[in-house]
Formats: sequence, structure tokens, C-alpha cells
Amino acid sequence: MTLHTTATSPVKHSKHSIPGFELRSVLLVAALAAGVAGAARAQTAPASPASPGSPPSQMAPSATPGAVPQNRTTPKDVEAAFNRADANKDGKLDRQEAEHLPAVAQRFEQIDTNHDSFISLAELTKAATGSGS
Repeated sequence: MTLHTTATSPVKHSKHSIPGFELRSVLLVAALAAGVAGAARAQTAPASPASPGSPPSQMAPSATPGAVPQNRTTPKDVEAAFNRADANKDGKLDRQEAEHLPAVAQRFEQIDTNHDSFISLAELTKAATGSGS
């Protein structure tokens, strides 16, 4: 007499995966990584020289590579910014008014060359353009 017994315990299949981490999640992470890598590459890629067919405004400057471009701020631009920041219209910027121009507020002591605790239009123009008015 042969006795056959069957095990009633369930067979467990081992899955080597993280719960809730599906293939589409892997694809999403891969796509995001590719996008970030592309964005980083675009930020660090060297500037290509202007093509011969480019309009003159698009031509690369003849300065040495890596040189800081010239400041293109005009005295008229400086005056307009100064007038917007000069809330009480007294013709000078105090520290509170300079807060409207964050770059000026950060360098207040350097721009205030006569150390009177105010920045005049002439002082701001000299700091922004490199020449007084």
C-alpha cells in the first residue's frame, strides 16, 4: 500500500523587488536623470562662435575667451533705477531705500564713497558704469 501525502502549505515565491517600485517608476527616474544630465550639459557647454550668417547683433565679441563682458549699464538706466528707489524724492538713497536695489544694498559702504550714509546719483552712476556724471 502506497500512501501519497500532499503538502498543504502554500509555496512562497521570492520576488527580488521593492514593494511599490514598478517598472514605470524606474523609467520615470531614468527619464528625470536624463533630463537633469541634459540640463547640466547645456549649462556647462562652451559657447559656440557665431555662425557667418548671424546678424551683427548676434556675432561673438572679439574679446578673449572667458573674459567678463563689458558693463552695458548706461547712466540713463542708473538714473531711472535711482529715481524708482528714491521713495522720498530727496535726491539720495538711504539704507532703507537702497533695499529696493539688492546689489546696491549689499555694497552700500563701497558705493557711498564720501561716507555720509547716503548714496547720491553720482556715486551710484560711478559704481554702476565706472564713470561719474
